[in-house]
Amino acid sequence: MNMNKKRRTLQTNVPEAFCALCRLSVDDPALFGEKVKLSNHKLSVHYFCLLTSCGIYQRGQEDEGVFGFLEDDIKQEMRRSGRLKCIVCKKKGACVGCYVSSCKKVVHFPCGRQHQFISQFTGDFPSYCPSHGPSQSLGPGGHLDISLPRSCSVCLDSIDPILSYSVLKCPSCHTSWFHRDCVQRQAHSAGLFFFRCTLCNNKDQFQEEMLRMGIYIPERDASWELETNAYSELLEVYRRCDAVSCICDRGRTHSARSGWFEVIRCSLCGSKGTHRKCSGLTLETRDWACSDCTQVTDGQVSLVASPQGGPRSRLLCKRHRSSTHCSISCKRPSLPIGSGSPQDLLKALVPQLRPLSVQVEARVDKVLTASLDLVRRTDFDPTHTLSVRFKDVQLTPFPSSLRDSDVARQYFFQLLLQQIQDSPVFEGPDGSKNLALDYQALKDDLYYDVGCLLALCLVHGGLPVGFFSRGLFQCLFNFPPNRALTAKHMTPGTHFTHQVCRISEVQSLVDLQEALDDSWEYLALAGCNRPISSLEDRDALVEDLVSFTMITRMQLPLQRFGEGLQTLGVFDQVQVFPSLFCSVFCDASEPLTAQTLNQLFSARFSSQHAERLSRETAVVGFWKDFLSECEVGQSSVSLQDVLRFSTGADQLTSAGLLPPPSISFLHPPGDSKKAERGRRGQRRRAGGGAGGGVDAGLFPQSDPGCRRLLLPVTSSYQAFKSSMEQAISHHTHLHPPRI
Repeated sequence: MNMNKKRRTLQTNVPEAFCALCRLSVDDPALFGEKVKLSNHKLSVHYFCLLTSCGIYQRGQEDEGVFGFLEDDIKQEMRRSGRLKCIVCKKKGACVGCYVSSCKKVVHFPCGRQHQFISQFTGDFPSYCPSHGPSQSLGPGGHLDISLPRSCSVCLDSIDPILSYSVLKCPSCHTSWFHRDCVQRQAHSAGLFFFRCTLCNNKDQFQEEMLRMGIYIPERDASWELETNAYSELLEVYRRCDAVSCICDRGRTHSARSGWFEVIRCSLCGSKGTHRKCSGLTLETRDWACSDCTQVTDGQVSLVASPQGGPRSRLLCKRHRSSTHCSISCKRPSLPIGSGSPQDLLKALVPQLRPLSVQVEARVDKVLTASLDLVRRTDFDPTHTLSVRFKDVQLTPFPSSLRDSDVARQYFFQLLLQQIQDSPVFEGPDGSKNLALDYQALKDDLYYDVGCLLALCLVHGGLPVGFFSRGLFQCLFNFPPNRALTAKHMTPGTHFTHQVCRISEVQSLVDLQEALDDSWEYLALAGCNRPISSLEDRDALVEDLVSFTMITRMQLPLQRFGEGLQTLGVFDQVQVFPSLFCSVFCDASEPLTAQTLNQLFSARFSSQHAERLSRETAVVGFWKDFLSECEVGQSSVSLQDVLRFSTGADQLTSAGLLPPPSISFLHPPGDSKKAERGRRGQRRRAGGGAGGGVDAGLFPQSDPGCRRLLLPVTSSYQAFKSSMEQAISHHTHLHPPRI
């Protein structure tokens, strides 16, 4: 009883305005983390106090408790720390201990900051006392350049350039010094994507060192990027005719969607515009320069023309973090925790789509052309649902009755992926494509458009991409992280690849020098024309040449392609979970399995009829056995035939099939007790085989538009299998796959 009384005291003696772990009411998110109140439990807690506490882990989802820290675990940590005394303030409740097992120093987190404790917000989230904590060195030479300005590079106040707990420096340039509190506030404001040295602009090495020295870097965009409509003025497009004489009846500010009176902007400055008719242009004109820019460039507009080539209105989110991206640090036990599947992550982007539809008409061999016309329209909105109509429907593998259905749209995306793979923006063998450098594609901004179309395919229900090379995926998303590209990542058969492979494969310095002499133009172009005195120098040269060929030379195509993939938040989603999406972009579709196909469908039983429910349950068992036989080749139809018959899809899509496929049941007509007795008699006479009787005439039916499959309720498995094979074989004969 005394123990219960003590437990209640530990939970209730901290006022709600005070942190339940450190017993302070201070609210400074930059230094102590967000202060979260749990009204139901009448307690508050600092986020950093939770992260650095020794006896608590995130066992819940991010939306449970306090960012995954459950309320019961917080109370348990209060009870544990309530018995420990802080070495600084001498009060109980110390929850942060030195990570060195032989050291017994424990503190409150705020007291630890005063006592020069260093807490690392990564890995196991360890904390170290002043005796065991990490420290910095002066860097090369081990001495200080007294000519450097002695001021904090963040707040610009004077600073003594002596390394200590309160004074840190950049590990890259060694010339940027700052107060600990200043750089912590800078990290809190800039976030993971913009936090870097204020002088040398180094990011990776700087962030790694700051994490080691106990600086918390929030995994989110910069605070100025998260303000609502912070960059809305940048999305305003100039829409006014500045011709000397405007002949538009509706005035200078009128801009049609296309035609003579569409306002096109200057492709150089973008701050002046004209109607085509008012400046005597043709209907095909997209690149136009105003008189001011023409004078500056001496009329040679094409030499500096923008690759965007005219007004384009696109729905872009400037560094918008998707809703599934965790914007907080994660402190969990060292156990493998999955982040879901690529299908689940793409489904999280689907709610952006709106029921408003946009019509796309295309021929089978011109799907890419029709798609480019769509995304280049001034009123294009990627959140609108696509409604596809084929002009040559007789060449499609589905009946004309489904010409406007989801089946047609899925076939459209299937053709689109193949035609994108064969487009000028890609090079290399099928299934392992790199970006190609194509001047016309740059001028037409085709890299952006193709990236946008791939994002549309993934979110709107298309197939996985499946044809990226591992090198292209690494160039876009840095996965595997911080790993150098090699000659194997380059496009086979190109002149550059041949030269790099020759240099990398030579075994003597004489052969190496000969290879370098033959490639001097390439080396000069890459800025790598330097003397090589050993094979080790050769390896560094090869790495630089690969980096130049695949990254430096391709910087603009990669940038525009990635910006296109930003559509609907796809790029950001992949950037957060690159390991999960690597197979979606780089690997061919996995073979369809019986288990995958069975899990795809949800059964809708007759819940109010016990007798029917019993027979339907048996049919579900028949269905599973039938899929298993299809998988191992013991049936006359394949799993792909079953999928095509049931849903109209040739393959599973990247975001799953929508609407979700379902199974219902087709009972015999006049199903009654008499029919049941007849069914039993048939089983006795025929031994449960397929044939006539009450099973005759029962065949599966499907509605691909609604993804609904009607399974026949038969008396035996053999009758079920025979019925399924006949119906699916007939469907496959009438509608064979085209791709």
